[in-house]
Amino acid sequence: MFNIGYFSAIVSSTLRMCAPLLYCSLAAAICQKAQVFNIAMEGMMMASAFFSIVVNYFTNSVWLALLAGVAGSVAVAMILGLFIVKLKASPVIVGMAINTMMVGLTTYLMYIFFGTKGVFTHPSLVGLPKVALPFGGVAADMLAGLTFVDYGAFAASALAFVVLYRMTVGYRLRAIGISPEAARSMGTPIESYQFATLAVSGALCGLAGVLLSMGSVTLFIQNITSGRGYIAMAANNLGKSHPLGVLAASLFFGCCQALGNFLQNTSLKGQITASIPYAATVLALILFTVRRRAARKNKIRKVLNDR
Repeated sequence: MFNIGYFSAIVSSTLRMCAPLLYCSLAAAICQKAQVFNIAMEGMMMASAFFSIVVNYFTNSVWLALLAGVAGSVAVAMILGLFIVKLKASPVIVGMAINTMMVGLTTYLMYIFFGTKGVFTHPSLVGLPKVALPFGGVAADMLAGLTFVDYGAFAASALAFVVLYRMTVGYRLRAIGISPEAARSMGTPIESYQFATLAVSGALCGLAGVLLSMGSVTLFIQNITSGRGYIAMAANNLGKSHPLGVLAASLFFGCCQALGNFLQNTSLKGQITASIPYAATVLALILFTVRRRAARKNKIRKVLNDR
């Protein structure tokens, strides 16, 4: 029997789960447009989540914590840019190294700052303020508990669409992804655009990290990202690096996470419900690969028939 209360709760949870994924998926999308392979989003989010909690604890200021989280993530993005843009190192190796380093570094610094390992929380920590809605009813239940940073994720998707497809800077950025040589011949400073793209992606991942540590809960957990950076990469592939496609894919994965959380209250084992988002990611990537290969075969067949 349909229960509007459960439906509203699932929608609300889906939106909360979707927001961090959407920020990271947009970061991956704009990096791909500039021909930058960013696999270090896990490390960026982890840096943001940790430094936002540190500043939150010592200042009790949400705004300073938000700035610290974004700054920490952008700093990690600039380190990534130094290696893969300037030094032409392998983005996969550098990205994985950053992700691994941030797991160990945040664990070590958590012990240095707070004298604990695994989980840190404190009554003085301040969470992101929830947005007060001017209306009630079912719609208010669906949007309950969302912060301004959650709403910002959906606004960022619309803004990314406008910048990439309606502004000159977006045309130049996409030209770099299509043909760097042609873009360079037109006088486009490719490395500057790639560094700027990494800075923006770092800021987006920073907002995602702040949501993880100061959104629904206010704490820091070792490996708090739980693979969200890799799920965001899958969402970017499913959305074909288009802001609106990425939005739809992020909503899908957010819904899978929300369903997994709700099913924990059933008789299903916790290991099964916790694996739902990751199983959905693998299944979605398989379907994406099959569709892409089918489209490629159809394109080749059409070319041969035209001859």
